[in-house]
Amino acid sequence: MAVALLDLVEKALRVAKQALGNHAGKPESGGLPREAHIVAHCIRKEEGHTFTELVDRLGLMPDICERLGIHPDALPDPTTFYHSLDRYAMYVWRALLRASAQQLRHSGHVALDSTFFERKQASQYYLQRQDRAVKTIKATTLTDTESLAVLDVHCCIEREHDTKAGPRVVR
Repeated sequence: MAVALLDLVEKALRVAKQALGNHAGKPESGGLPREAHIVAHCIRKEEGHTFTELVDRLGLMPDICERLGIHPDALPDPTTFYHSLDRYAMYVWRALLRASAQQLRHSGHVALDSTFFERKQASQYYLQRQDRAVKTIKATTLTDTESLAVLDVHCCIEREHDTKAGPRVVR
């Protein structure tokens, strides 16, 4: 279990640094390295922890803390990890998706799928505050048929036909 988690951390760290590119490392304002936040979220999702449990577990894993550049006795508050999800721009998440999809072998056969997601349950307050009336988001994914890895995602709020969005996603 511990070896598998260390392998996950090493792979996630490599992919996060690749995705962040020039933006990897500590922010100018100090704090944790940017890639440490991403890897911490990977650990949290893999192990199924809450943000509080994540901080408690990291305190018990000095090897992982050392690889992430975190001191086990000076771990950040759980809200630091919670809010770090919102701080990254979309290009970082897309680069992460692209870098992680490159880790898998591709079959050469892909499927294009579009679906609509209702926004009103998740962000009604935000919509009212911004004086917007967006009800749905259309997400188009490009998925490898053999590994089921999502290779790319395109999101839009217009009811764009698949013949318009599809070529952009495939390109």
